[in-house]
Amino acid sequence: MAPVRLPDVVRPYLEPLLGPLGSAGGPALARLRRVRGTERLLLELDLTRGLLEAPPTSPVAALRALQTPTLRGLVTALGKAAEDDAVVGLVAHLGGDLGLSAGDELRAAVARFRASGKRAVAWAETYGEMVGGNAAYHLASAFEEVWVQPTGQVGLVGAHAEVVFLRGALDKLGVTTQLGQRHEYKSAANTFLERGMTDPHREMMTRIVDSVTETLVADVAQGRGLPAADVRAALEAGPLTPEDALARRLVDRIGYREDVYAAVRASLTDGDVDTDGPVLRFVERYAKPGGPLGGLKDQLPSGRGRGVVAVVGAYGPIHLGRNGGPNPMGGPSIGSDSLATALRTAGNDPDVRAVVLRIDSPGGSAVASDAVRRTVLQVRSEGTPVVASMGAVAGSGGYFIAMPCDEVVAGATTLTGSIGVLGGKQVLADTLARIGVERETVRAGRFSDMFSTDRPFDEEEWARVEGWLDAIYDDFTTKAAQDRGMALADLERVARGRVWTGADAAERGLVDRLGGLAEAVDRACALAGTTRRDVDVRAWPKPNPFAALTPPESSEAPAAAYLTGPPAPSVAAALLGQAGEGVGAVDQVLRLLVTHAGLPAYGALTVPGRITLR
Repeated sequence: MAPVRLPDVVRPYLEPLLGPLGSAGGPALARLRRVRGTERLLLELDLTRGLLEAPPTSPVAALRALQTPTLRGLVTALGKAAEDDAVVGLVAHLGGDLGLSAGDELRAAVARFRASGKRAVAWAETYGEMVGGNAAYHLASAFEEVWVQPTGQVGLVGAHAEVVFLRGALDKLGVTTQLGQRHEYKSAANTFLERGMTDPHREMMTRIVDSVTETLVADVAQGRGLPAADVRAALEAGPLTPEDALARRLVDRIGYREDVYAAVRASLTDGDVDTDGPVLRFVERYAKPGGPLGGLKDQLPSGRGRGVVAVVGAYGPIHLGRNGGPNPMGGPSIGSDSLATALRTAGNDPDVRAVVLRIDSPGGSAVASDAVRRTVLQVRSEGTPVVASMGAVAGSGGYFIAMPCDEVVAGATTLTGSIGVLGGKQVLADTLARIGVERETVRAGRFSDMFSTDRPFDEEEWARVEGWLDAIYDDFTTKAAQDRGMALADLERVARGRVWTGADAAERGLVDRLGGLAEAVDRACALAGTTRRDVDVRAWPKPNPFAALTPPESSEAPAAAYLTGPPAPSVAAALLGQAGEGVGAVDQVLRLLVTHAGLPAYGALTVPGRITLR
């Protein structure tokens, strides 16, 4: 290397770092050369800050989410890192409220990273503290080495599900519930009609927790190289102390953060005293370098290039119209017009080779779901393959929009199916009368006040509700059988409103294969006759910071997918709107009940509310 010659003005400042000027430099100069292009990277995966399933959809949302990684971003970055010689290892800090489905996807990404021969170490202060830690430990078991703090525990205890029943509370409030459901497993109405689980409800929930636990045991056994019987015995004995977990080979070492990092760095140093250890970098910063605002580059439109696999997101309850931002229960919502526009414009774009429809939705409106299904079939008929990728939940209406795709990919712990229908109303007249609120109705048509919360359905009205539920159920099952290539009688046996895990749904023909978004992208590429190396995997439509300033020319322009409407409509919101003016304490109780029970109010195709798996 030529001698280093720098201006005299900077010589006093750089000489202590570079060594004698005129030489080839010193250790610090070698370090600078590495930083310029050949630095060794140790990636950090920190899940204690949370994880976003739905990526930011605008520059403003991206700014708000700068500190929170997205699931898709992490999976993509780990795939890139597996093939990057500069990345020498991965250390993961596990914890936080990580869902089982998201953990499944990260677990697969870690397995691909390890397959490249690179070091991968997981650590946590505890895998659950006074609660189970199934999801965190399930992910940890995919790593080469697992650490836990001396005062922590390993909460691999198996799954359980919590279901809320409000019949007693509603009776005390004077609320009358009139809900119909198709059929015995469509248990959302049970929350309001029953004081406990019916036999079909209990059968369904028992199978869900058993299926999830079977997945946990099988995956941990495979990841840790243990007999399944040993993992099951550890699960039955949990939560485990660090010492017990070490003895049972569920963890490899016990220590604090500094112990973990020192051990990882030592294992990655080649023994040369002049060689620095690898540079630490968060996985999401590795994927999007360029400073605090580096991630916003993805918000800008890009020109045409090679082929694209378009990932179209469907997150939240499904309703008619445009995406409405946060829904009344919190989180994003799916407007059928917005989702159909995104699918249609992806299918019409000559660069798009295939579409992946990423679904995390409890369903909602039957009419809106059917409109989206029709668009999926249209895109397919025009030659663009569509693959469904299910997140944590893709049930009822969420399943309705997945079933017409060329292939359906689900996680083993995804909650899906729920091919069933429900509908009805809550009657609040007695509730309001107890606090002196009276209402009167004047009507012009026989059925104009049929869904009023002031009075129950009469016999003729209830017959209409029942006929409506039958018609929707028949439509759902007929189309599901057609889309899945099943005889209607076979489809009916796995329908009846029953929720399945992805693992059980795959065995019954409701989904095609198990896996996450990466698997769905691979399948989309295969169906399109290409490979992942030959395409860009891109969120569609790509968020555009100027979209709000440039209205679309028509409903078929890509920018039309950015149009928004009012917040997602729901019967729950209508109920609160009618009851909430001047009602005071009763209003607050109703809000509490609706918020925490998950009132099945977005439409006839809503998955049973709030199945909470831990």
